[in-house]
Amino acid sequence: MAVQRLQKLIAAAGLASRRRAEEWIAAGRVTVDGAVVCEPGCQVDPELADVCVDGVPLPQPRRLVLALHKPVGVVTSVSDPHADRVVMDLLGDDVTERVYPAGRLDRDSEGLILMTNDGALMDALTRPGGNVAKVYEVTVRGRPAPRHIASLRGGIELRGRQLLPCGIDAIEESEPRSVYRVVLHEGKKNQIRRMFKSVGHPVSRLIRTRVGTVELGDLAAGAYRELPENELGELRAQAGIEATN
Repeated sequence: MAVQRLQKLIAAAGLASRRRAEEWIAAGRVTVDGAVVCEPGCQVDPELADVCVDGVPLPQPRRLVLALHKPVGVVTSVSDPHADRVVMDLLGDDVTERVYPAGRLDRDSEGLILMTNDGALMDALTRPGGNVAKVYEVTVRGRPAPRHIASLRGGIELRGRQLLPCGIDAIEESEPRSVYRVVLHEGKKNQIRRMFKSVGHPVSRLIRTRVGTVELGDLAAGAYRELPENELGELRAQAGIEATN
């Protein structure tokens, strides 16, 4: 997990506001790995550091992963002053933990987004070439030639960057439109749209249907569900994360 400011970590644990946490730090009530820290801006890694207030360890936040169905028009961001809605706006008051989107879907795409406060899982889900595949159902204009599909499968070069090989299987192929199942192990910005546009067949609809072992299923657009422990365990195992993490 990325390092955080000490006062932010205390506030995230639900003990106090950030301002009150700063007062506690300045008063010498906070220790990091046994040493008193009086500087609020101190950066700590919550997964490695032993942080205590008045000698009592910070409570461990509940590990949480939400499967959310992002609708078209919603931006995958924690905040965006230029967006009408971001994914955080879809979460209800029952989500008290601070979660973040693991990966992105562009504004015009829809489907499964995983929201989590699990730093190790976040890293695994967003690492190019990792074990966790992302699966999409992609509708394009026209019918790409077999040679174009073969080229895309092999990993083309876009704007000077070499893409990893990917899976592409036809669901429906016709002249008005074609539908493909695309499997990626990376997630560059607008990657699938740029791939098909490069061979002359723009994407008209893109929906992510699976991330690793987690399926979108019949989850309604704008709705979310919490992954139970068994499903979270399967996802972490696929990502190569030890069960004890």
